[in-house]
Amino acid sequence: MSDSLHAQHRARFLDLLAARDAVAVIPTATTKTRNDDADYKFRPTSDFWYLTGLNEPGACLVLLPGKDGEKPRSVLFLRERDKLREIWDGRRLGLERAPDALGVDAAMDIEELWTELPKLLEGRERIMWRFGDDHVADRRMIETFTSLRDRARGPVEPAKELLDPGPILHELRVIKGEAELEHMRRAATLSAETHAALMGHIQPGMNECEAEAFLDYRYRGAGSTGAAYNHICAGGANACILHYVENDQPLKDGDLLLVDSGAEWHYYAADITRTFPVGGKFSPEQRALYQVVLDAEEAAIAVAAPGVEFDRIHEVALGVIVDGLLEHGLLTGTAEEALESGSYRDFFMHKTGHFLGLDVHDCGRYTTSEGASRPLEPGMVFTVEPGIYVDPENTDVEARWRGIGIRIEDDVLITDDGHEILTAAVPKAVEEVEAMCAAPSGAQG
Repeated sequence: MSDSLHAQHRARFLDLLAARDAVAVIPTATTKTRNDDADYKFRPTSDFWYLTGLNEPGACLVLLPGKDGEKPRSVLFLRERDKLREIWDGRRLGLERAPDALGVDAAMDIEELWTELPKLLEGRERIMWRFGDDHVADRRMIETFTSLRDRARGPVEPAKELLDPGPILHELRVIKGEAELEHMRRAATLSAETHAALMGHIQPGMNECEAEAFLDYRYRGAGSTGAAYNHICAGGANACILHYVENDQPLKDGDLLLVDSGAEWHYYAADITRTFPVGGKFSPEQRALYQVVLDAEEAAIAVAAPGVEFDRIHEVALGVIVDGLLEHGLLTGTAEEALESGSYRDFFMHKTGHFLGLDVHDCGRYTTSEGASRPLEPGMVFTVEPGIYVDPENTDVEARWRGIGIRIEDDVLITDDGHEILTAAVPKAVEEVEAMCAAPSGAQG
């Protein structure tokens, strides 16, 4: 566990809490039932992991800024060691080991959370708690807040506000430190190498599920915490479904395979999309539209630098996409008319990117407080992912274009003087992709 990284995050958050005379109560996720008595694999909430580095359920962090000369404190509530439960459900860190392992100031039994919490929060005017994740816990927090307000007497200030920690905590998460970027580079490199190997592995007659299994095998085999999100392995016209996850159809010679997949490392996500020909060669129509998408992606990445507005990335990619659709006859009229009418949305219906971090669609504002597009800053990581999708039932275009779906996506870090493509290790030029498809399988690599 990287306690120094998470201790740094706590210290930064505590400073912001102190400036607002607020305390924060940050629970982790609860276990979720998959079916009957089987649970989904547990993943901590990203905010909790960011501040603690603990990947156990049944835990809650309380952050208390210094008051009246006291030092700031971090109190972690977690499960006590229990030999019988550990035999059945897995090892627990326990109260005794938590302070040294995680760098928190104190550890308490999670069973005592709602008894001890009022004592810790007494005299604090503002309490930060994120509502909506656990309705039972939400009710307990409201009860705690009400009791603190009602019993305040004399010099003890009553609790006045319950606030969402997201607006300040999530802004901390937008700018990645060097240790976080190391995790993201590991995730990106593993994902890129896996995508490249998959191109040489896939052959006509396989099934989309075999691509999905290959991705899981490579990610977990390399020590990753697994996939950052559900894999999209969309053959042929399935690629025109943006979030296609069934991954159960045969792969045919002549079709494209769109693969949108990224690994997690230390719970930090990568997010890559590549589209390649199942039979190893693009058809003329596939090649033409692929080149448009590639040109759009490269043009958008080229403008990424500190001070550039986030929306500029989409504007550049969209301009190239519209010009390409007009050139190949999928749109008619002028570029200005297509942009004004939105007719391009029949083929390119999503934005070109999103923040990336502990969540694949990571937190943070995309606009300033005045409503303008947010300028890019060093330490931001985001995706650039233009695409073209021709609905197989779109009779307004020639039949030869129908059912082609293409997306190309990379992860981009803003640096002090420009940008770094974290996923550059996976090829995307037409000739490189075809060469990778013809290469021997990387399944054993």
